[in-house]
Amino acid sequence: MKNKRAVIVMSLAILFGLAAVVLASRWLLTQPATSSGRIAVAAADINIGMRLTPEMLKLVDWPAHSVPKGAFDDPQKLAGRVLRTSILMGEPLSEAKLAPAGTLGGLSALITEGKRAITVRVNDVIGVAGFALPGNFVDIIVSTETDPLPQSDNGREKSISKIVLERILVLAVAQEVNRDETKPKVVNAVTLEVTPEQAEKLDLARSVGTLSLALRNQVDPAAAATLGATKDNLLPPPAAPVRQVALPVHVARTPAPPPRAAPTAAARDCIKVINGLHASQECF
Repeated sequence: MKNKRAVIVMSLAILFGLAAVVLASRWLLTQPATSSGRIAVAAADINIGMRLTPEMLKLVDWPAHSVPKGAFDDPQKLAGRVLRTSILMGEPLSEAKLAPAGTLGGLSALITEGKRAITVRVNDVIGVAGFALPGNFVDIIVSTETDPLPQSDNGREKSISKIVLERILVLAVAQEVNRDETKPKVVNAVTLEVTPEQAEKLDLARSVGTLSLALRNQVDPAAAATLGATKDNLLPPPAAPVRQVALPVHVARTPAPPPRAAPTAAARDCIKVINGLHASQECF
């Protein structure tokens, strides 16, 4: 009896299992096939500013619904193009990551249209201890002497430090343009991206004084409205001399004792004596 019941349970389990397999296979057959395409990705890590060759790329299958905008399906179309940003292995190539067609490799590919690259000499202090790296933004400070005013009595020049350019992009430090590194580098030259007008101002500033770089926050676009630092406003004005004022001295005076009352004579008995025409008073 027990064996018969076990056989029945096992048979039912097999039947239910077969039914589940059949239903699952039919459900899978009714689902639409996932379409995919082939796009070009980096076969290895590629640094910024490099000129692409077909050997640096490969085609891989990519889901059709998530193909990046501007992706390429033929590595030959990318031959000779220059990267504007670093690419990691397996990362898709798109038009946004490439310099315009015909751009030569190197630093010139990183310069935005309408702007220029200018290099300034720095040291470990001016270069913010090497923390001004490619991709950072800096302010340019010039320290110089102002021309004496005609109406000034002494006619002497005055020292001043002033921010002349703000939010200037660092393109390269020395000959390094890689923006992926965060380790500081002490170098002797920094290349900046500026407009033509800013290039003229920067060239004049370094000829009339000394330059310094001030590293700023990457996402801070606010302008600094300053008047510049001079010797007049660098140090606080001397404090006015303290005048010593003699305070009146109050002497505590004790109140005078009240006047003593004159002692009163002891009361005596008096009588009036009349002697003829004369009257007198006798006391005893």
